[in-house]
Amino acid sequence: MGRLKLCSVTAVAALIAAVRLASAAPVDQAAASINRGVVELETSGAAGISVRIAEDLANLIDDGATRRVLPVVGKGSLQNLTDLKYLRGIDMAIVQSDVLDYAKEQRSVPGLEWSLTYITRLYNEEFHLLAGPAIRNITELANKKVNVDLRGSGTSITATRLFDFLKIPVTVTNDSQEVALDKLRRGEIAALAFVAGKPAPLFMGLKGDDGLHLLAVPFNQAAGSAYAPTRLTAADYPGLVPQGRAVDTVAVGSVLAVAELKQLQERYRNVANFVDVFFTGFQTLQTPGHHPKWQDVNLAAYLPGWHRFAPAEQWLQRNMQIANAPKPDDLKAMFASFIDEHRHSAGGAPMTDKEKEDLFQQYSRWQSGQSR
Repeated sequence: MGRLKLCSVTAVAALIAAVRLASAAPVDQAAASINRGVVELETSGAAGISVRIAEDLANLIDDGATRRVLPVVGKGSLQNLTDLKYLRGIDMAIVQSDVLDYAKEQRSVPGLEWSLTYITRLYNEEFHLLAGPAIRNITELANKKVNVDLRGSGTSITATRLFDFLKIPVTVTNDSQEVALDKLRRGEIAALAFVAGKPAPLFMGLKGDDGLHLLAVPFNQAAGSAYAPTRLTAADYPGLVPQGRAVDTVAVGSVLAVAELKQLQERYRNVANFVDVFFTGFQTLQTPGHHPKWQDVNLAAYLPGWHRFAPAEQWLQRNMQIANAPKPDDLKAMFASFIDEHRHSAGGAPMTDKEKEDLFQQYSRWQSGQSR
């Protein structure tokens, strides 16, 4: 009797195991399907534009079956570099180029220059310095409270470096941008710094009627190649910059960086596939409906001192003409300039803009026919 009972128990256990195995198979298949082709892209924070850039990339790459971009909101460029090296699952990150230089100089991420590669330089981001009504010049910020975002953020590193180059000592605070903006309105801080691609959503609703305004930031050549002079205009911030005027500032480049994936073949292959679709469909990102900063991106631009991700370098070598192809508006301007110079050298009368436009359209139709 006892033996019969034991056999029954064994049979039931075997049946339960078989049922579990049968039910596990579809679950495993579903998990494999959902994870197929996924790459995780860490952005620099929700207040900047990198989240929107990641969204544009996801919309381009995702095909619903074999490719998917999963954006992850990070805590800033410096943390993103640490996450690229150590955090499980992070394949790529958007980081500032000056933070790369800073991390290398400070050795804050050991072996970074050997383990990290980049896919492409992206857009420039502008350094915004928003001040209260009592501050009219950047030098007046000396020994006053200036918020530079959270510790380790790209803004905190850029702001610290720029104030050092300008020899303006400030008292740094590290609140989030939304909290800092509220404190600035209440007069608890003198200014807030923010590195973000214009137009930054944080500033779009500001009207300037409460005395808040953007300060000019002089460009200092000693700051190095990571920075370039630029301007903020009324077209960028109609509520903060008067029509016909501009606010001088500096810009810093951003980079799409890649983790060391050579020992992780599936993830390496997924990122290589991402590169192929991204680069091949890049021109669609420069059309209306996408962030205007895509207009500033040159896929072939190099990042001195760093190595490009091998599949990206190989794609560029195969498709250099496509990567360097002029934008349609640039091509039209070059065509018009050629017509003007040719007519002038031949002693002919100049063509009207409409005549040049008609001739350019004829050329475009002929070029399309030649390429078939």
